[in-house]
Amino acid sequence: MNIKQANTINEVIQLLDEIIEKSKVEQSAIGLFATLYREVTVRVKEGIHDGSFQNGERMEKLDVIFANRYLKAYYQYQAKEKPSECWGFAFEQAEDFWPIVLQHLLLGINAHVNLDLGIASAQVSTIEDIGDLKSDFDQINAILSNLVGGVEKCLIKIWPTLTWVLKVTGKIDNFFIDFSMETARNGAWKFANEFVAVPENEREACTQLRDQRITEIARLVSNPGYFVSAVFKFIRLFERGTVAQKIIDMQIIEEKNIECAVS
Repeated sequence: MNIKQANTINEVIQLLDEIIEKSKVEQSAIGLFATLYREVTVRVKEGIHDGSFQNGERMEKLDVIFANRYLKAYYQYQAKEKPSECWGFAFEQAEDFWPIVLQHLLLGINAHVNLDLGIASAQVSTIEDIGDLKSDFDQINAILSNLVGGVEKCLIKIWPTLTWVLKVTGKIDNFFIDFSMETARNGAWKFANEFVAVPENEREACTQLRDQRITEIARLVSNPGYFVSAVFKFIRLFERGTVAQKIIDMQIIEEKNIECAVS
């Protein structure tokens, strides 16, 4: 099994580009989260360059460790091996017809923030200094949360009638993403502080237990109750374009977001 791993942020972006292009060719919804994650990585790279983070060197190390957990899970799944349970569930949902774009993104966010970010944060810290990471940790999550506006624009382009649905349902998409991100951020930071204190020989068992809990959240994202599920199924029936076109639409929105951020 060829598990590609990155050594720098530039390599992370390059590998994400490969996943996105492969997903377009294969019409795989896996590429939706990879596209969102690529923008997060670009924003982190820009933040390191312009001094937005408290400790740029530590942030690049964290970003690479963080990304490599996603990359490892992706290549394990591609090789038909077993990744972490929450990532396996997210990738399996990418093969299902019913999840909408929003759900694919949330499943990726759930696995990567709720499981991977806490572990990566602990790996660049010690019990004594993990508190110093809090500011930069929050900034990564803020970058992800701030992409909500771009995601909504993308969803409306994929299904123009979504504007009407959002009015009727009280903006389910914003509520769903904001709730998920706030819960994920707080839970990931708590887990990071717990995980950094776990002895090395107990970390695998601790990771597996956390993985099981995060997979339960993934199942809720996949089946969020009768009313929301019914609305999402209605949206899915009228989503416009192939999976590849949805990925392209997201890329266009992201390029505009990046241009706005730079200007």
